[in-house]
Amino acid sequence: MLTAFISSRKKYGTAERLSIAEWAANVWQAYKRAFLSLFMPVIILGGIYTGLFTATESAVVAVIFALVLGMFVYRTIKIRDLPGIFWSSAISAAVVLSIVGFASVLAAALSLYQVPQKTAALIFSISRDPYVVLLLVNVLLLVIGMFLEAYAAIIILAPVLAPAMLLLGIDPIHFGIIMIVNLAIGMVTPPVGVNLFITCSIARISLEQILRPLVAFVAVLLVNLMLITYVPLLLK
Repeated sequence: MLTAFISSRKKYGTAERLSIAEWAANVWQAYKRAFLSLFMPVIILGGIYTGLFTATESAVVAVIFALVLGMFVYRTIKIRDLPGIFWSSAISAAVVLSIVGFASVLAAALSLYQVPQKTAALIFSISRDPYVVLLLVNVLLLVIGMFLEAYAAIIILAPVLAPAMLLLGIDPIHFGIIMIVNLAIGMVTPPVGVNLFITCSIARISLEQILRPLVAFVAVLLVNLMLITYVPLLLK
């Protein structure tokens, strides 16, 4: 909805008025064209939840499925296109892994000097009220998510914060969701926003170009985070 609103305000592309019947017909045609492609999330999530393969293996299966569709069903990918596709993928992966590598070094340094533990202790020394603590923990996770890779932040912070959350009577699953959403927001915020670098690499734009339009989307994510934090009934 936010994307549609911004596109309308900025007048991206062309727009035309359609009747409900015309709109429904267009949607149906698009659905028929995309029917096989829509199985991608079904294969990924279905395979993970049924235990057929891990999250990493699901990515491989998804790539193979997309390649088969592109080459033999939609015929948009030719054999001569494969070297360029593989090279582009390797470049994107190299960018991400470089960021992950440097973030891991930073995570090791922070862990060595016990920065997360000291910060958590400071938070709990300020207040014991669950609402206040959750707000402070959200701020902590948002800041850390800007500098650390999600998996590194989880390894370092989860053993520190989870027991304290239990003592405050906060459901561990609820806190786990809060933590994951926080760190996911960190993946689209600089300076170590992995998803930002991937997007810039694909769109061939600079990080500076994407920052201003990003503000509106981050604001929506922060509202969602507050709802998840303080209205846990939404998760049931």
